Amino acid sequence: MSDYQGQVKKRSWKRIFLMILATSLLVGGLWFTSTNAFKFGKAMLIFEIQQSQELKASAAPRSRIGSLQEDKLIPVAKTESENPILLESDLSESEVESSITDSEPILTEENWVPEIGELMGVLEIPAITASLPIYHGTDEDELEKGVGHYADSVLPGYKDNSVLSGHRDTVFRKLGEVGEKDILVVKTKSGEYTYRVFNVRIVDADDRTVIVPSGKAKLTVTTCYPFQFIGNAPERYVLEAYLIDEKSYSNGDKVVFNNK
Repeated sequence: MSDYQGQVKKRSWKRIFLMILATSLLVGGLWFTSTNAFKFGKAMLIFEIQQSQELKASAAPRSRIGSLQEDKLIPVAKTESENPILLESDLSESEVESSITDSEPILTEENWVPEIGELMGVLEIPAITASLPIYHGTDEDELEKGVGHYADSVLPGYKDNSVLSGHRDTVFRKLGEVGEKDILVVKTKSGEYTYRVFNVRIVDADDRTVIVPSGKAKLTVTTCYPFQFIGNAPERYVLEAYLIDEKSYSNGDKVVFNNK
């Protein structure tokens, strides 16, 4: 064998060795991705991510506690740089828990707003010995069940015009017997409101003055008129009353209405 042939043979073996080495590395890498070592490393990465998320989540309640403390005007201490540090010692454990866990708003007089179709109260008319359910809304669905509360007017008890309406052949068959100085009582989830009728009038069916705003706490009660008219009545019988007394319910009071 000549020297030239020997060099060619060496280079061939070198290329074969490099190809075998590259193939081994490729196969080894594929093998590693399917071994427990790779799975362990992947699990550790996921664990670290979860730990980071839990730390962020645990910081959220503390910020809510700080917010509650500020609302309750709890004193603060200041560092030399005048950065406030909230003191938790003045906040009881139960208050802290309630500030974190309470997700539903407390039903109070200030924030209660009935849904359309909701049974929202009772209208009592002593002069005709009537106790009538009030539903929020004045569509036929509400008026078939009882007295309807005009949704664009304020709730009873507020300083403005609260408007109620009902059919003359159902709930308001005897409304014509109610007159000036008679009492109307409205009971809702917020409280009990007593009104005295100061005016009785008859207006056209399309008269919009019955729903105009008022500078006082006012209750307007309307129904179709004449009471014995057959067909679509052309007029409306209107009672106007001012608030003379009220009793607001506390959060602990339970008020149950029914349509009997």
